[in-house]
Order: sequence, then C-alpha cells, then structure tokens
Amino acid sequence: MRFEQLEQFIALGMLRHFRQAAEQTKISTSALTRSIQTLEEEIGYELVKRSTRSVHLTDAGELFLDYAKNTLSELALTKQRIFQSINGTIEKKLIIGYTNKASSVVPISCGQFLNQYPHIKIEMQLQDKQELSRKLQQGEIDISVYSQAINSIGSDIHLPDQLILFVSKYHPLAHKADISKQELDHYPMFGCFSQSKPVQLMLNEAIDGLNKSSSIKVGSIEQVMAGLEKSDHFAIAGIEHTNAIAENSNLIQLKTNKDLSREQLIVQTSQKIEVGEHIEHLLSLIKKMAMTVN
Repeated sequence: MRFEQLEQFIALGMLRHFRQAAEQTKISTSALTRSIQTLEEEIGYELVKRSTRSVHLTDAGELFLDYAKNTLSELALTKQRIFQSINGTIEKKLIIGYTNKASSVVPISCGQFLNQYPHIKIEMQLQDKQELSRKLQQGEIDISVYSQAINSIGSDIHLPDQLILFVSKYHPLAHKADISKQELDHYPMFGCFSQSKPVQLMLNEAIDGLNKSSSIKVGSIEQVMAGLEKSDHFAIAGIEHTNAIAENSNLIQLKTNKDLSREQLIVQTSQKIEVGEHIEHLLSLIKKMAMTVN
C-alpha cells in the first residue's frame, strides 16, 4: 500500500466519480480503477460499489476513508516534526474551514502546500456555510472555503451528485424538465438521512438551502417512499437509495440543475491573520485546484 493510493482513494471517496478523481490525482481512469482494486485485495474487503449511475463507498470503504485521511494527516505531522528537529523552526499553525462542495479541493491543496512548508501545521475543519461564516468572523479559523452560485437569483437548485430529489409519478412536478426552488416552496418535504457523514452534511446544507429545516419530516427510505405514494410531498436522499427508488414504479426522480460550473469557490481569510508569502501560496493552490475540478 502506497501513500499515493491513499490520496487516490480519498479523492474518489470525496468526489464519488472515477473520472473526476482520476483527473484530480493526475492519473488515468483505468489506473485509478486498478489502484482501488489493489487496495481491496490488500484489505480483503470491497471498498467501492460501482454502477452505471453512481459510485458509493461500502461500510468498509467509509471506515477505510477515515483511515486514509488520518494516515495522511499523521504523515504530514511527522514531516513537520522531522523538519523542526533538523531546522529548529518554530511551528506555525493554520486552521482552514470548508464546506462539502470544497472537499475535493482543500485537502489535496493542503497536501501540496505541506510539501513546500512542512513546518506549518494545518488543521482542517469540515463545516456548514453558516458555521463557517461565524468562525471566520470570530477568528476561530484562518481561512474559509465555500461555493457560491454565480449570477444566481436563488431560484435554481444546485445539488451535488451524491443527492437526489424524488416524488410520486403523479406529482405535478414529476415530469418537468427543470425544477426551481420557488416551485418546491409549495410542497412539504420528506428526508431520508444517510449513514455516510459527508453525504449527511450535504443533505443538511441542501435542506437549509431549500428552507425546509423547520418543517421536514424524516423517516427510513421505506417510510419515505410509502409516504410519497399517498401525498404531494417531495423527498431528498443520498445516492445510496437510488436503486430502491428506481425499482419503485410509482416514484420518479426530479430533474434539477446540477451544473456546478455555474458556481465558484469563495476563499476568505480572517482579519486576525497576517497574509504572508506562505498564505498567498496556499490560496493560489486552492484556487488552482478549484479551476481544475470545475
């Protein structure tokens, strides 16, 4: 098992897309596939479920994703300690907060940064946008990274690929070519939460974005599907439920605008930190990686 394999698996675990993960880690899709298969053989468990419509991690894959992140974090820390023991440099620390939509950009950018500045410790915090804003204002984080729609009046629905909306096939919105937030305001909402922590954070952000946090009803996928068949509700779920929904002839997935090219990453720094050469370098890496992903 090589460290670059762990980086590749993290990219796949965050993006849930083989081609995008391969591009991010600068290898071919076939090479990434072989890398994941090798990991599965070494671990002895299936880590990734593949289908023509989606990629998601197994329970073993979710556990291994945490291991991969922790291992690379420990590697970076060890590099810092070695550098300090040799050079006697006083350790500096940066705290970076980011939302789920920036999770394919921030960790890898920080890894590239630490190759050049191993004496600087980086703490990464995955937060929702509201908490991110609060922490930046209070000086609890040094840098925040989140996505924002470009030239949007707030009516379009932008969901990550890991989330889906669905309704009864008799619902008034079932066969529309595109759905707006304004149209969804008229209908109550069901939610089916995910066992995957990253997907769950995405669900929370999406529910907040649809202004349904105070009224949403939550249940199992079976309860939600049964409820939709007898009501005018719409529902949100993670892609792990895609097959169950597709197999139910009374349900249909809504078509929403997932064109993330209409969004851009917003990178902000706290007023309490001094923006020096190393900060500028990290910001440039984040922006460069964001352009690659989009």
